[in-house]
Amino acid sequence: MLACPHKDIVVKLKMAKMAWKNHILPILPPRLQNIFDLMSGQAAEELEEIRLRAGKVLMIHSHRGENFVGLSGVTSSLSQAVTVTAAELQSTLLAVVEYSLYARDEELRRGYLSLPGGHRAGFVGRVVPEESRVKLLRDISGISIRIARAVKGAGEALLPQLYCARQRRVYHTLLVSAPQAGKTTMLRDLARLFSDGDLPKGRPGLKVGIVDERSELAGCYLGVPQLDVGMRSDVLDGCPKAEGMMMLVRSMSPQLLVTDELGRPEDARAVEEAVNTGVSILATVHGHCLEDLLKRPSIGYLLQQSLFERLVFLSRRKGPGTVEAIYSEETVKSRLKTGEIGHVL
Repeated sequence: MLACPHKDIVVKLKMAKMAWKNHILPILPPRLQNIFDLMSGQAAEELEEIRLRAGKVLMIHSHRGENFVGLSGVTSSLSQAVTVTAAELQSTLLAVVEYSLYARDEELRRGYLSLPGGHRAGFVGRVVPEESRVKLLRDISGISIRIARAVKGAGEALLPQLYCARQRRVYHTLLVSAPQAGKTTMLRDLARLFSDGDLPKGRPGLKVGIVDERSELAGCYLGVPQLDVGMRSDVLDGCPKAEGMMMLVRSMSPQLLVTDELGRPEDARAVEEAVNTGVSILATVHGHCLEDLLKRPSIGYLLQQSLFERLVFLSRRKGPGTVEAIYSEETVKSRLKTGEIGHVL
C-alpha cells in the first residue's frame, strides 16, 4: 500500500464560499428565498442539498447529516419546520426550466436539469413511459437542489502518487468511495490540476477529455462549464460514458480521460479500449473495499486485467474526501493472489 497524503487532503467544505446563494435564491419562491437568504454560518457554508417535497417539511443536507428548516433557520424540531406548499414547488419548477417546461423536456426526462453556477436540480413525479423508456416526467412532486462546490486544492496532495514524472503521464487511477464521500469533488480538482499543469514543478499541462454524463463534473449550463476543470479540458456534457470516451479519443486526442461512476459493461470495454490507445484514465466508482469492486463484473474484470495502476479509497470519516488508502497495481495483484481483499473503510 502506498503512503496516504497528509491529513490536509480532507476536503473542508466549511471553507468554501457561499456563492451558491447568487444562483439558487432567484429560483426559489419569496418565502423560501427569505429563509435561505438569512441562513449563514456553518449551515450555509456546508450546505449540499435542499429538498423540496410538496406538502412536506423543508429539509437540507450536508456531510453532517440532515436538518429541518424553519422560518428562523435550521431546527431539530419537526414542529417548527416549514412545510413546502404545492404552489411553492410549482414556482420553483417553472423558475428552473425558465418558464418553459416543453423547451427543456429532453433534459427533464433524465430526471435532472443543470443550473447556472454548476448546481443541479433533480426531480421526481409521474413518469410517462414509451416503449420501456422514459418519454416525459410530469406532475413533479419533489425537487432536490444540489449545491456544487469546486474545492480547489482538494487533489494537490494526491498528485505525487498519481503522476509519473518520468513518462509524463497520469497513472490509470480509480477513486473508490461510498456515495457523497468526495469522489466527484476530488475528481474535478484532479482534472483541473492535470489540465493546468505546473511547469516549475516539472509537470506540464495535459489535454484532458471529460465525459460528464450527469453534468456534475464540469457543471455545464447550456454547454458551458460553470466549474473550473482546467484550461486544456474538453467536456462532453450529458453524454453516455462509453460513447463519450470513444468520441473524445477519436476527435480530441486527449492525454487523460476523466469520467465519473463506472459500472456498466460498455464502460469497462471503453476503458480497456482507451487504455490500449495510450490514453490515461481517471475515473470513480462506488464501493467500500476491493471485495465490493470484485463483486461487480465489469469493475472486477478491469481489476483482474490490471488496467488500473492506482486505487484510491475515500471516505467521510474526517469529512468528505478523507483518503483512507492508496493501492498500487502491485498491491492489488498481491491481494487478489492471496485473497486479502477485506474492508478498507
